[in-house]
Formats: sequence, C-alpha cells, structure tokens
Amino acid sequence: MDLGSPKSLAPFWLAVGPWTLECAVQPPDRQSMCSSAGAGEHLHGSLALGQQYTSLGSQPILCGSIPGLVPKQLRFCRNYLEIMPSVAEGVKLGIQECQHQFRGRRWNCTTIDDSLAIFGPVLDKATRESAFVHAIASAGVAFAVTRSCAEGTSTICGCDSHHKGPPGDGWKWGGCSEDADFGVLVSREFADARENRPDARSAMNRHNNEAGRTTILDHMHLKCKCHGLSGSCEVKTCWWAQPDFRAIGDYLKDKYDSASEMVVEKHRESRGWVETLRAKYALFKPPTERDLVYYENSPNFCEPNPETGSFGTRDRTCNVTSHGIDGCDLLCCGRGHNTRTEKRKEKCHCIFHWCCYVSCQECIRIYDVHTCK
Repeated sequence: MDLGSPKSLAPFWLAVGPWTLECAVQPPDRQSMCSSAGAGEHLHGSLALGQQYTSLGSQPILCGSIPGLVPKQLRFCRNYLEIMPSVAEGVKLGIQECQHQFRGRRWNCTTIDDSLAIFGPVLDKATRESAFVHAIASAGVAFAVTRSCAEGTSTICGCDSHHKGPPGDGWKWGGCSEDADFGVLVSREFADARENRPDARSAMNRHNNEAGRTTILDHMHLKCKCHGLSGSCEVKTCWWAQPDFRAIGDYLKDKYDSASEMVVEKHRESRGWVETLRAKYALFKPPTERDLVYYENSPNFCEPNPETGSFGTRDRTCNVTSHGIDGCDLLCCGRGHNTRTEKRKEKCHCIFHWCCYVSCQECIRIYDVHTCK
C-alpha cells in the first residue's frame, strides 16, 4: 500500500519525538533550544505533545526544523506535509483520552508544561502506564488520519473503496467509508520508526503500538442513514465508520487493567545480542496482539517523587462514597481526607418556551468537596 501522489512512494518512514513536532512550529529562538536539547536522542516517551501545542494543526510545519530526522523521514515530511497536522492531532487526542480514562486514578496522565518530555520520567520505565500511553497515542494517530482523509482535507487519501463487498438486505453502499487501513499504515510508520533497536523496550513499544492500532480496525462498524419522505426509510445507505474515540479509550483501559507482565530474555543472533519478551507466568494465557504488555512494576504514585515522575495524590479530589480506586481510602493512600463546603451557581427551574428558547433561573447550591490530605 502506498500513499499515492506525488507519484508512488516506496515504504516511507515517519518519526516524531516529544520535541520534534513541537520544535517545528516554534519561533527561531525556541527552535535552536529544541535542537540542542533533543537532537539525536531517543526517548521512550516519544508519543507526546502537550496542551501548550493545541494549535499545532493550524500552524505551518517546518520540516527542516525538526531535529533528529533521518533522510527518509525528512523526505516524507516534505512530500506529505499535509498529513503532519493530522498526526499531531492524533497524538493530542490520545493524551486527552488518557487523561479522561485515568481521571480517578493515582496517576492521572498528568502532563508537564514547558517540558520536552511532557509526561516527565513516568514513561522512562516499561510499566503499564507506558504501555497504555503508547497504545492510545498510536490509536489516536490512526484515528485522526483516517477521519481527516474521509473529510477530504488531504489530497493523497480519501474514502475506502476496497472493503465494500455486496450490499446487504434493505440497504446499499453510500457515503464515504473511512479508510482505516491507511490511517493504521501512517500510524505504524510514525510510531514504530524509532522502535527498531534489538532491545526489550523497543519490542514492548512496538507490541503496544500495534495493539492500539488493532483496536481501531476491530471496532470499525457499519453506519447507516435513512432517506425518504417524512423521515421514512425507503432507501438506506451505509458506509464503514470508526467508533467514537471514547470507545477506543474504554477498550484500551480494560486492556491496561489486564495487561500481561513479561520477562526479558537475551539471545544471540547473527546481528548480535537481541532481547525479546516472554510471559512471566506460564500458567496464564499468553498475550495476544490485542493485549498490552509491560515488564517493570509501576510506582504507587502516592507521594511526589521526581525520579519516577509521581506527583502524589495530595489535594486531589476523591469520592467519599466510592470503594474503588477513586474513593478517598485508596486514592489518598490511607492518609485520610479533608472536607470543605463549596457554593456553586447553577441553572435551575428551566422552562421551554414555544418557540423556541429555554429560560432558566440561577440557583446557589452547596456541595461537600473531599480532598486527600
């Protein structure tokens, strides 16, 4: 599968580290700092774009200002510049979904402003958290590129015409089927380009990246629309569509909770020593391509620790009625919690007026807010 024009491109390479796309849209003084800080480095937390770069997709990308690209990567950026904003948007989408999924956990996918590695040292370890971030970010890139192609924002991709088959009973093909295979291809080259070393961490990252992308393909579904007078369904047209990204996040969060612990094995090949991963517990079912894997234990994230990237849970809001991880007992790590009252202005007594507006009163309500000591 190639990317289309210009002409046909042989297998391409795309890699964006925590500093590359960020630096590409910075002013010259910032770019020089980025180059000295990041050039030549390989950081395992490579899938990271912070909130301070939320306007990335609307700014011009200067390929020559992206440090550390190999020649093939640089050629891809220059030849297919229009895809790069979608790649960045996908990484952003993955981070936002990570923060939603972990909003009630001790580690809540916190990002750090003004840092090139926006998750801090958390992704330095081969933990469950690293596994989830790589999976959700890879899925985000595939999702965003696929959606962008279907919306017609790129000239080198578009609707999927390969997986239609014969129409079903009572419906026919129509609309624009989303080409998830193309999005997955771009994501694979983007996320895996730097994971080509013969070590355990690269093997883990490649596996989790692919698990995230496979989730997109597994959740493709038929979406239909009815056509006819007065809302009738005389004609129904259908097309292949991605799910809401929230469904992808929910699925990968379940995979995080059931992630497989691995052990590292070293063996010698013709190219030298190679590290591979093997399931730690032989009695358990070995992980499939859809499962997340890790081989280092996570810190407990209860107390601040700059070495592990933990911010602790002090002053975090907890749920006093919950017995789960978001409850005050577990989230506060046994330290107890404080309670304060908080007044909030809310709309109330809303009335619908014909036609067509709603009028509401403003009410003051008092809530108990519980925070970890």
